[in-house]
Amino acid sequence: MSSTFVGARVRAVRAVADEVRQVELVPDDGARAYPPGSHLDLALEIDGLPVVRSYSVVGAAPEDGAYRIAVKLLPDSRGGSRRVHGLAAGDRLELRHPTSHFELDPRRPGYLLVAGGIGITPLVGMAEVLARQQDRTGAPVRLAYAGRRRAGMPFVDHLRGVLGDAVVTAAGENGERLDLAAEISGLHPDGEVYVCGPPRLTDAVRACWAEQGRPARRLRTETFGTAGRHPTEAFDVEVRDHGLTVHVPRDRTLLAALHDAGVEMVWDCLRGECGLCTVGVLGVVGKAPVVDHRDVFLDAAEQDESTRLCACVSRAVGGLLTIDTGFRP
Repeated sequence: MSSTFVGARVRAVRAVADEVRQVELVPDDGARAYPPGSHLDLALEIDGLPVVRSYSVVGAAPEDGAYRIAVKLLPDSRGGSRRVHGLAAGDRLELRHPTSHFELDPRRPGYLLVAGGIGITPLVGMAEVLARQQDRTGAPVRLAYAGRRRAGMPFVDHLRGVLGDAVVTAAGENGERLDLAAEISGLHPDGEVYVCGPPRLTDAVRACWAEQGRPARRLRTETFGTAGRHPTEAFDVEVRDHGLTVHVPRDRTLLAALHDAGVEMVWDCLRGECGLCTVGVLGVVGKAPVVDHRDVFLDAAEQDESTRLCACVSRAVGGLLTIDTGFRP
């Protein structure tokens, strides 16, 4: 796929669940076929900074020449969901054609798709493709879908139309929980699981998978890099190498707050993937301080050590964070 951005028109916008809007995008050079699980990039401007935000493409193929994305309005958004929810039919923007880091292997003898909240979006196309090939291969497919509220879970009716009784849902407001251990134990020994959702769900699937002795290579995940494991709150940062203290509001990233304070930083992806904006963590002061790593750049051991964090997405909880940006006069 092309690595360049092209102009696109917003053809339609509609609500598909509470606080979830589906946006149809028609690229100027035409929509292209893509593998299920793909995402596209949108070029946006947020808080005065040019940024790129990635959104999973809904469905197995373009619909009447348009790509579809579904975006949930997040209270702790870094601005992308607010910007997308402000789009209207006729608006113009730039996008990069879909590509995939979440490839579906069509050769497995069984499949389990697990989604949490808006993480359902890349799995819709997978469900459609697997349902079509089921008659030919006989490989069973199940989808386990969890959300806080049923009214906030998009595409449930569509997925039941595709997979029938093989769709199981759990709404937290009703006290429902997915039985992940049972779902995994019912999967063919050589089957695969595809997971997209917040870290808590992904961690739970990994734990069940390992407990049942399943091979790690058969567990595929889509990163949910900015979800966070702790509630988002404001915090203060002592920038030791600049001799100043910066307040980071609840609705701003550490990187944006540093930028506002005149601290020059190097950055690129703004998604916690490239690692260019990492800063050194010198210490955290306060009651039960925690560094909430929301990136996918640092590995689990590095996140446990918390000697670095990605300023574009990660935050502090419950204390004063002391950092070193690497600046030297």
